[in-house]
Amino acid sequence: MRFLRRLRSHMSISVIGGLVGLMVLFGLAVCYIGNRCFVGAFKNEYATVTYHMADSVTSYVDGDLIDDFLAGDFVWEYIVTRENLYVSCQKLNVSLIYVIQVDRSDYGRFVSVFNCVNNSVDDSSYVEWDLGHRRDTTNEEYRQKYRAIYEQQAAYETVFRLQTGDGSHPHITTMVPVKNRTGDVAAILCIQRPMREMTEAFEPYFLMILLGVFIMVVIASVLATVFLRRSIIRPVEKVSAETTRFAAENARGEPLGELSRYDVIRDLSLSIDTLEANTERYIQNLTAATAERERIAAELSIAARIQQDTLPDVFPAFPGRGDFDIYAAMIPAKGVGGDFYNFFLIDGDRLALIIADVSGKGIPGALFMMLTNILISSQAQTSASPADVLAAVNDSLCQHNTADMFVTVWLGFLEIPTGRLVYANAGHEYPVLCRKDGRFAVVKAAHGFVVGGMEGMKYENVELRLDPGDKLFLYTDGLPEATDGAGKMYTMERMLASLNENRKGSPRTILEGVRENVAAFTGSAPPFDDLTMLCLELKEKPADRE
Repeated sequence: MRFLRRLRSHMSISVIGGLVGLMVLFGLAVCYIGNRCFVGAFKNEYATVTYHMADSVTSYVDGDLIDDFLAGDFVWEYIVTRENLYVSCQKLNVSLIYVIQVDRSDYGRFVSVFNCVNNSVDDSSYVEWDLGHRRDTTNEEYRQKYRAIYEQQAAYETVFRLQTGDGSHPHITTMVPVKNRTGDVAAILCIQRPMREMTEAFEPYFLMILLGVFIMVVIASVLATVFLRRSIIRPVEKVSAETTRFAAENARGEPLGELSRYDVIRDLSLSIDTLEANTERYIQNLTAATAERERIAAELSIAARIQQDTLPDVFPAFPGRGDFDIYAAMIPAKGVGGDFYNFFLIDGDRLALIIADVSGKGIPGALFMMLTNILISSQAQTSASPADVLAAVNDSLCQHNTADMFVTVWLGFLEIPTGRLVYANAGHEYPVLCRKDGRFAVVKAAHGFVVGGMEGMKYENVELRLDPGDKLFLYTDGLPEATDGAGKMYTMERMLASLNENRKGSPRTILEGVRENVAAFTGSAPPFDDLTMLCLELKEKPADRE
């Protein structure tokens, strides 16, 4: 015990031992934080991408036919839908795509509508369920998520299984609602995607962090030990010994020699010199960092200006035309955005209308947005219909889309004299229409696949007739999904209510009213997504003056 007390009281052992212990704790903390960040980043990436996959695939399933499919009706439509789901399962490289109808009494059971299996993705051994196959809900977690989707408390739900006990591989399951024309949830579409990339990358990543931390701890400990022994501990021990000797003997001893340079004044001077040197380096680094931030801010400002200049922003846009009125606005979430709108006369009687939402934000989203805008605008001059334009642009983007970005597009051609509107929808939001003396309402029609996601996609033209006095409103998902400080969404219901409050006004009045309503709802919360709107009003053709 006396020996241990002597060790604990020894300055060298206490200081160096404590320092090494702190470094070991720091290394363990770095390993733990690295592990959490790695897993969290992978899970966020998988959840986002898998949700977009599932949201796109739901366009193949008609929610109004779910009960008919289970009853054995509409066999041909069932076969076509199942084939589309099989193709998506292969193209998206996922293990399972299945559609189920859950018993809403307690969400404890469900029945299979579609079940597509791709065991080659992850060497799995899943067995396809037949139409009408009944099964109990896996556990309470799934019951709660089914309930949240059916009661429309969540746009989608995600389940991670990183450690499985049934022999299956780590995977993510994303669930999205399949709605009918009334907006009710008729079924749930689920995509199960393997997460082998994360499990394969985790071990070398963790070992690399562990080895790096270990090496840094050893090097730092050795260097710190040498430095402390030479610069602090040994000089202090010699000074202490000489002081003790002098107090005991009261006689002049051997001079400390070079130790005199470590007296209090010199130490303070060196400390000040070090502080000044460190402060100077800090100011230089801070100045360089500030200049770099200012340069980036200036470049972002220029990029935002360039992006705005690519969009028509002078209103009235066609001052010589009295047969229609149009107004549009884009508010990016960052300095530059991925949303865009456009409109232009193809000829004297046809007006092209475009609104789109790129999958990314910031500079990458803006670049992809400008490329897409140029391709659509150019193709619209030579193609006969919006569907042909989207098909051609999709193939062009897919050829060199190494960043795997995509864009949702709504494209329409309006014959101004007749009011005949032909449009195609590539995974974008539904348009909203207000008839003369009526109210704004969503117009639901067929959705196509997103542009830039997969080559060879075909799109469907939809025809709509506008009469003088009718108003058409187009928007991106940043409008209904705008959130306040508590994370609550603005929702389609609030959007329609705001539109109808301003329905008697001009397109500009309508958009400004909606924008003010969104701003009042979100308050000081930072924008989550780009917000883009476009409104068109068809008017009576003015009579020619004699």
